[in-house]
Amino acid sequence: MRKVAAAGSRFVLETRLINMRKFATIIVAYSVANPLLYLLAIGAGVGTLVNRSSGGIDGVPYLVFLAPALLANAAIQGSMDETVFPTLGGFLWAKTFFGMNATPLGGRQIALGVYWAAMVRVIFTVSCYYLVMMFFGVLKAPHAWLALPSGVLAGAAFGAVMLAFAGNVKNEDHFFTFVGRFIIQPMFFLSGTFFPLDSIPIYLRWIGWISPLWHATDLGRYLTYGHATPIWLVWTHIIFLLVMIAVGLTLAFKAFGKRLAK
Repeated sequence: MRKVAAAGSRFVLETRLINMRKFATIIVAYSVANPLLYLLAIGAGVGTLVNRSSGGIDGVPYLVFLAPALLANAAIQGSMDETVFPTLGGFLWAKTFFGMNATPLGGRQIALGVYWAAMVRVIFTVSCYYLVMMFFGVLKAPHAWLALPSGVLAGAAFGAVMLAFAGNVKNEDHFFTFVGRFIIQPMFFLSGTFFPLDSIPIYLRWIGWISPLWHATDLGRYLTYGHATPIWLVWTHIIFLLVMIAVGLTLAFKAFGKRLAK
């Protein structure tokens, strides 16, 4: 009992990893095929037209410009999948969290175990994306390897917030519609993913400023090819993502604890 209470999140992590093994083939295929197809279709395909007409973006070929954004987006998508679905399953579908809570495990430990499992997937996804980026030759800076922790940081930030968000969902009827239309799509298209953020109207630019995708993308471009980013902004990106993690996990612990205490 004392061992469970002390290292409960590790047991939840192990449970989640065992569950993820059932979908290992899909996770591996998605992590490899997704960057390959995206970089071929959008980067090499559309990028050829962009390079022909304007000589690239930000002084580099379009594929080099686009790749860091896709890396950050893959991390964010992976973290969302591995925090939202297990949380809804634990509270609403299979209600496994209530069974866990009947043991010495508490809400904080359960939430942290789910979160660590999501980070395992994020690290794997980011590593696959990075290898594909190496294959395409888009890593131009000597410190490009730092895009790995940068991508993981993006996934960790968004995953923490989505863990808290999902922990408060009582009815998922419109949840996925809301997340898709009002969070994922605006973030994906208005975070400087396909074009520089300063090229969109000022009244829409704020969406990028509060988006973890823009902060991770701008940081990734600075790391992979030397995008002109002042050092104060580099630290702003890092601090913003770290604050998201701290706030998200704090709210997630409260949500899990409150819900399991009923």
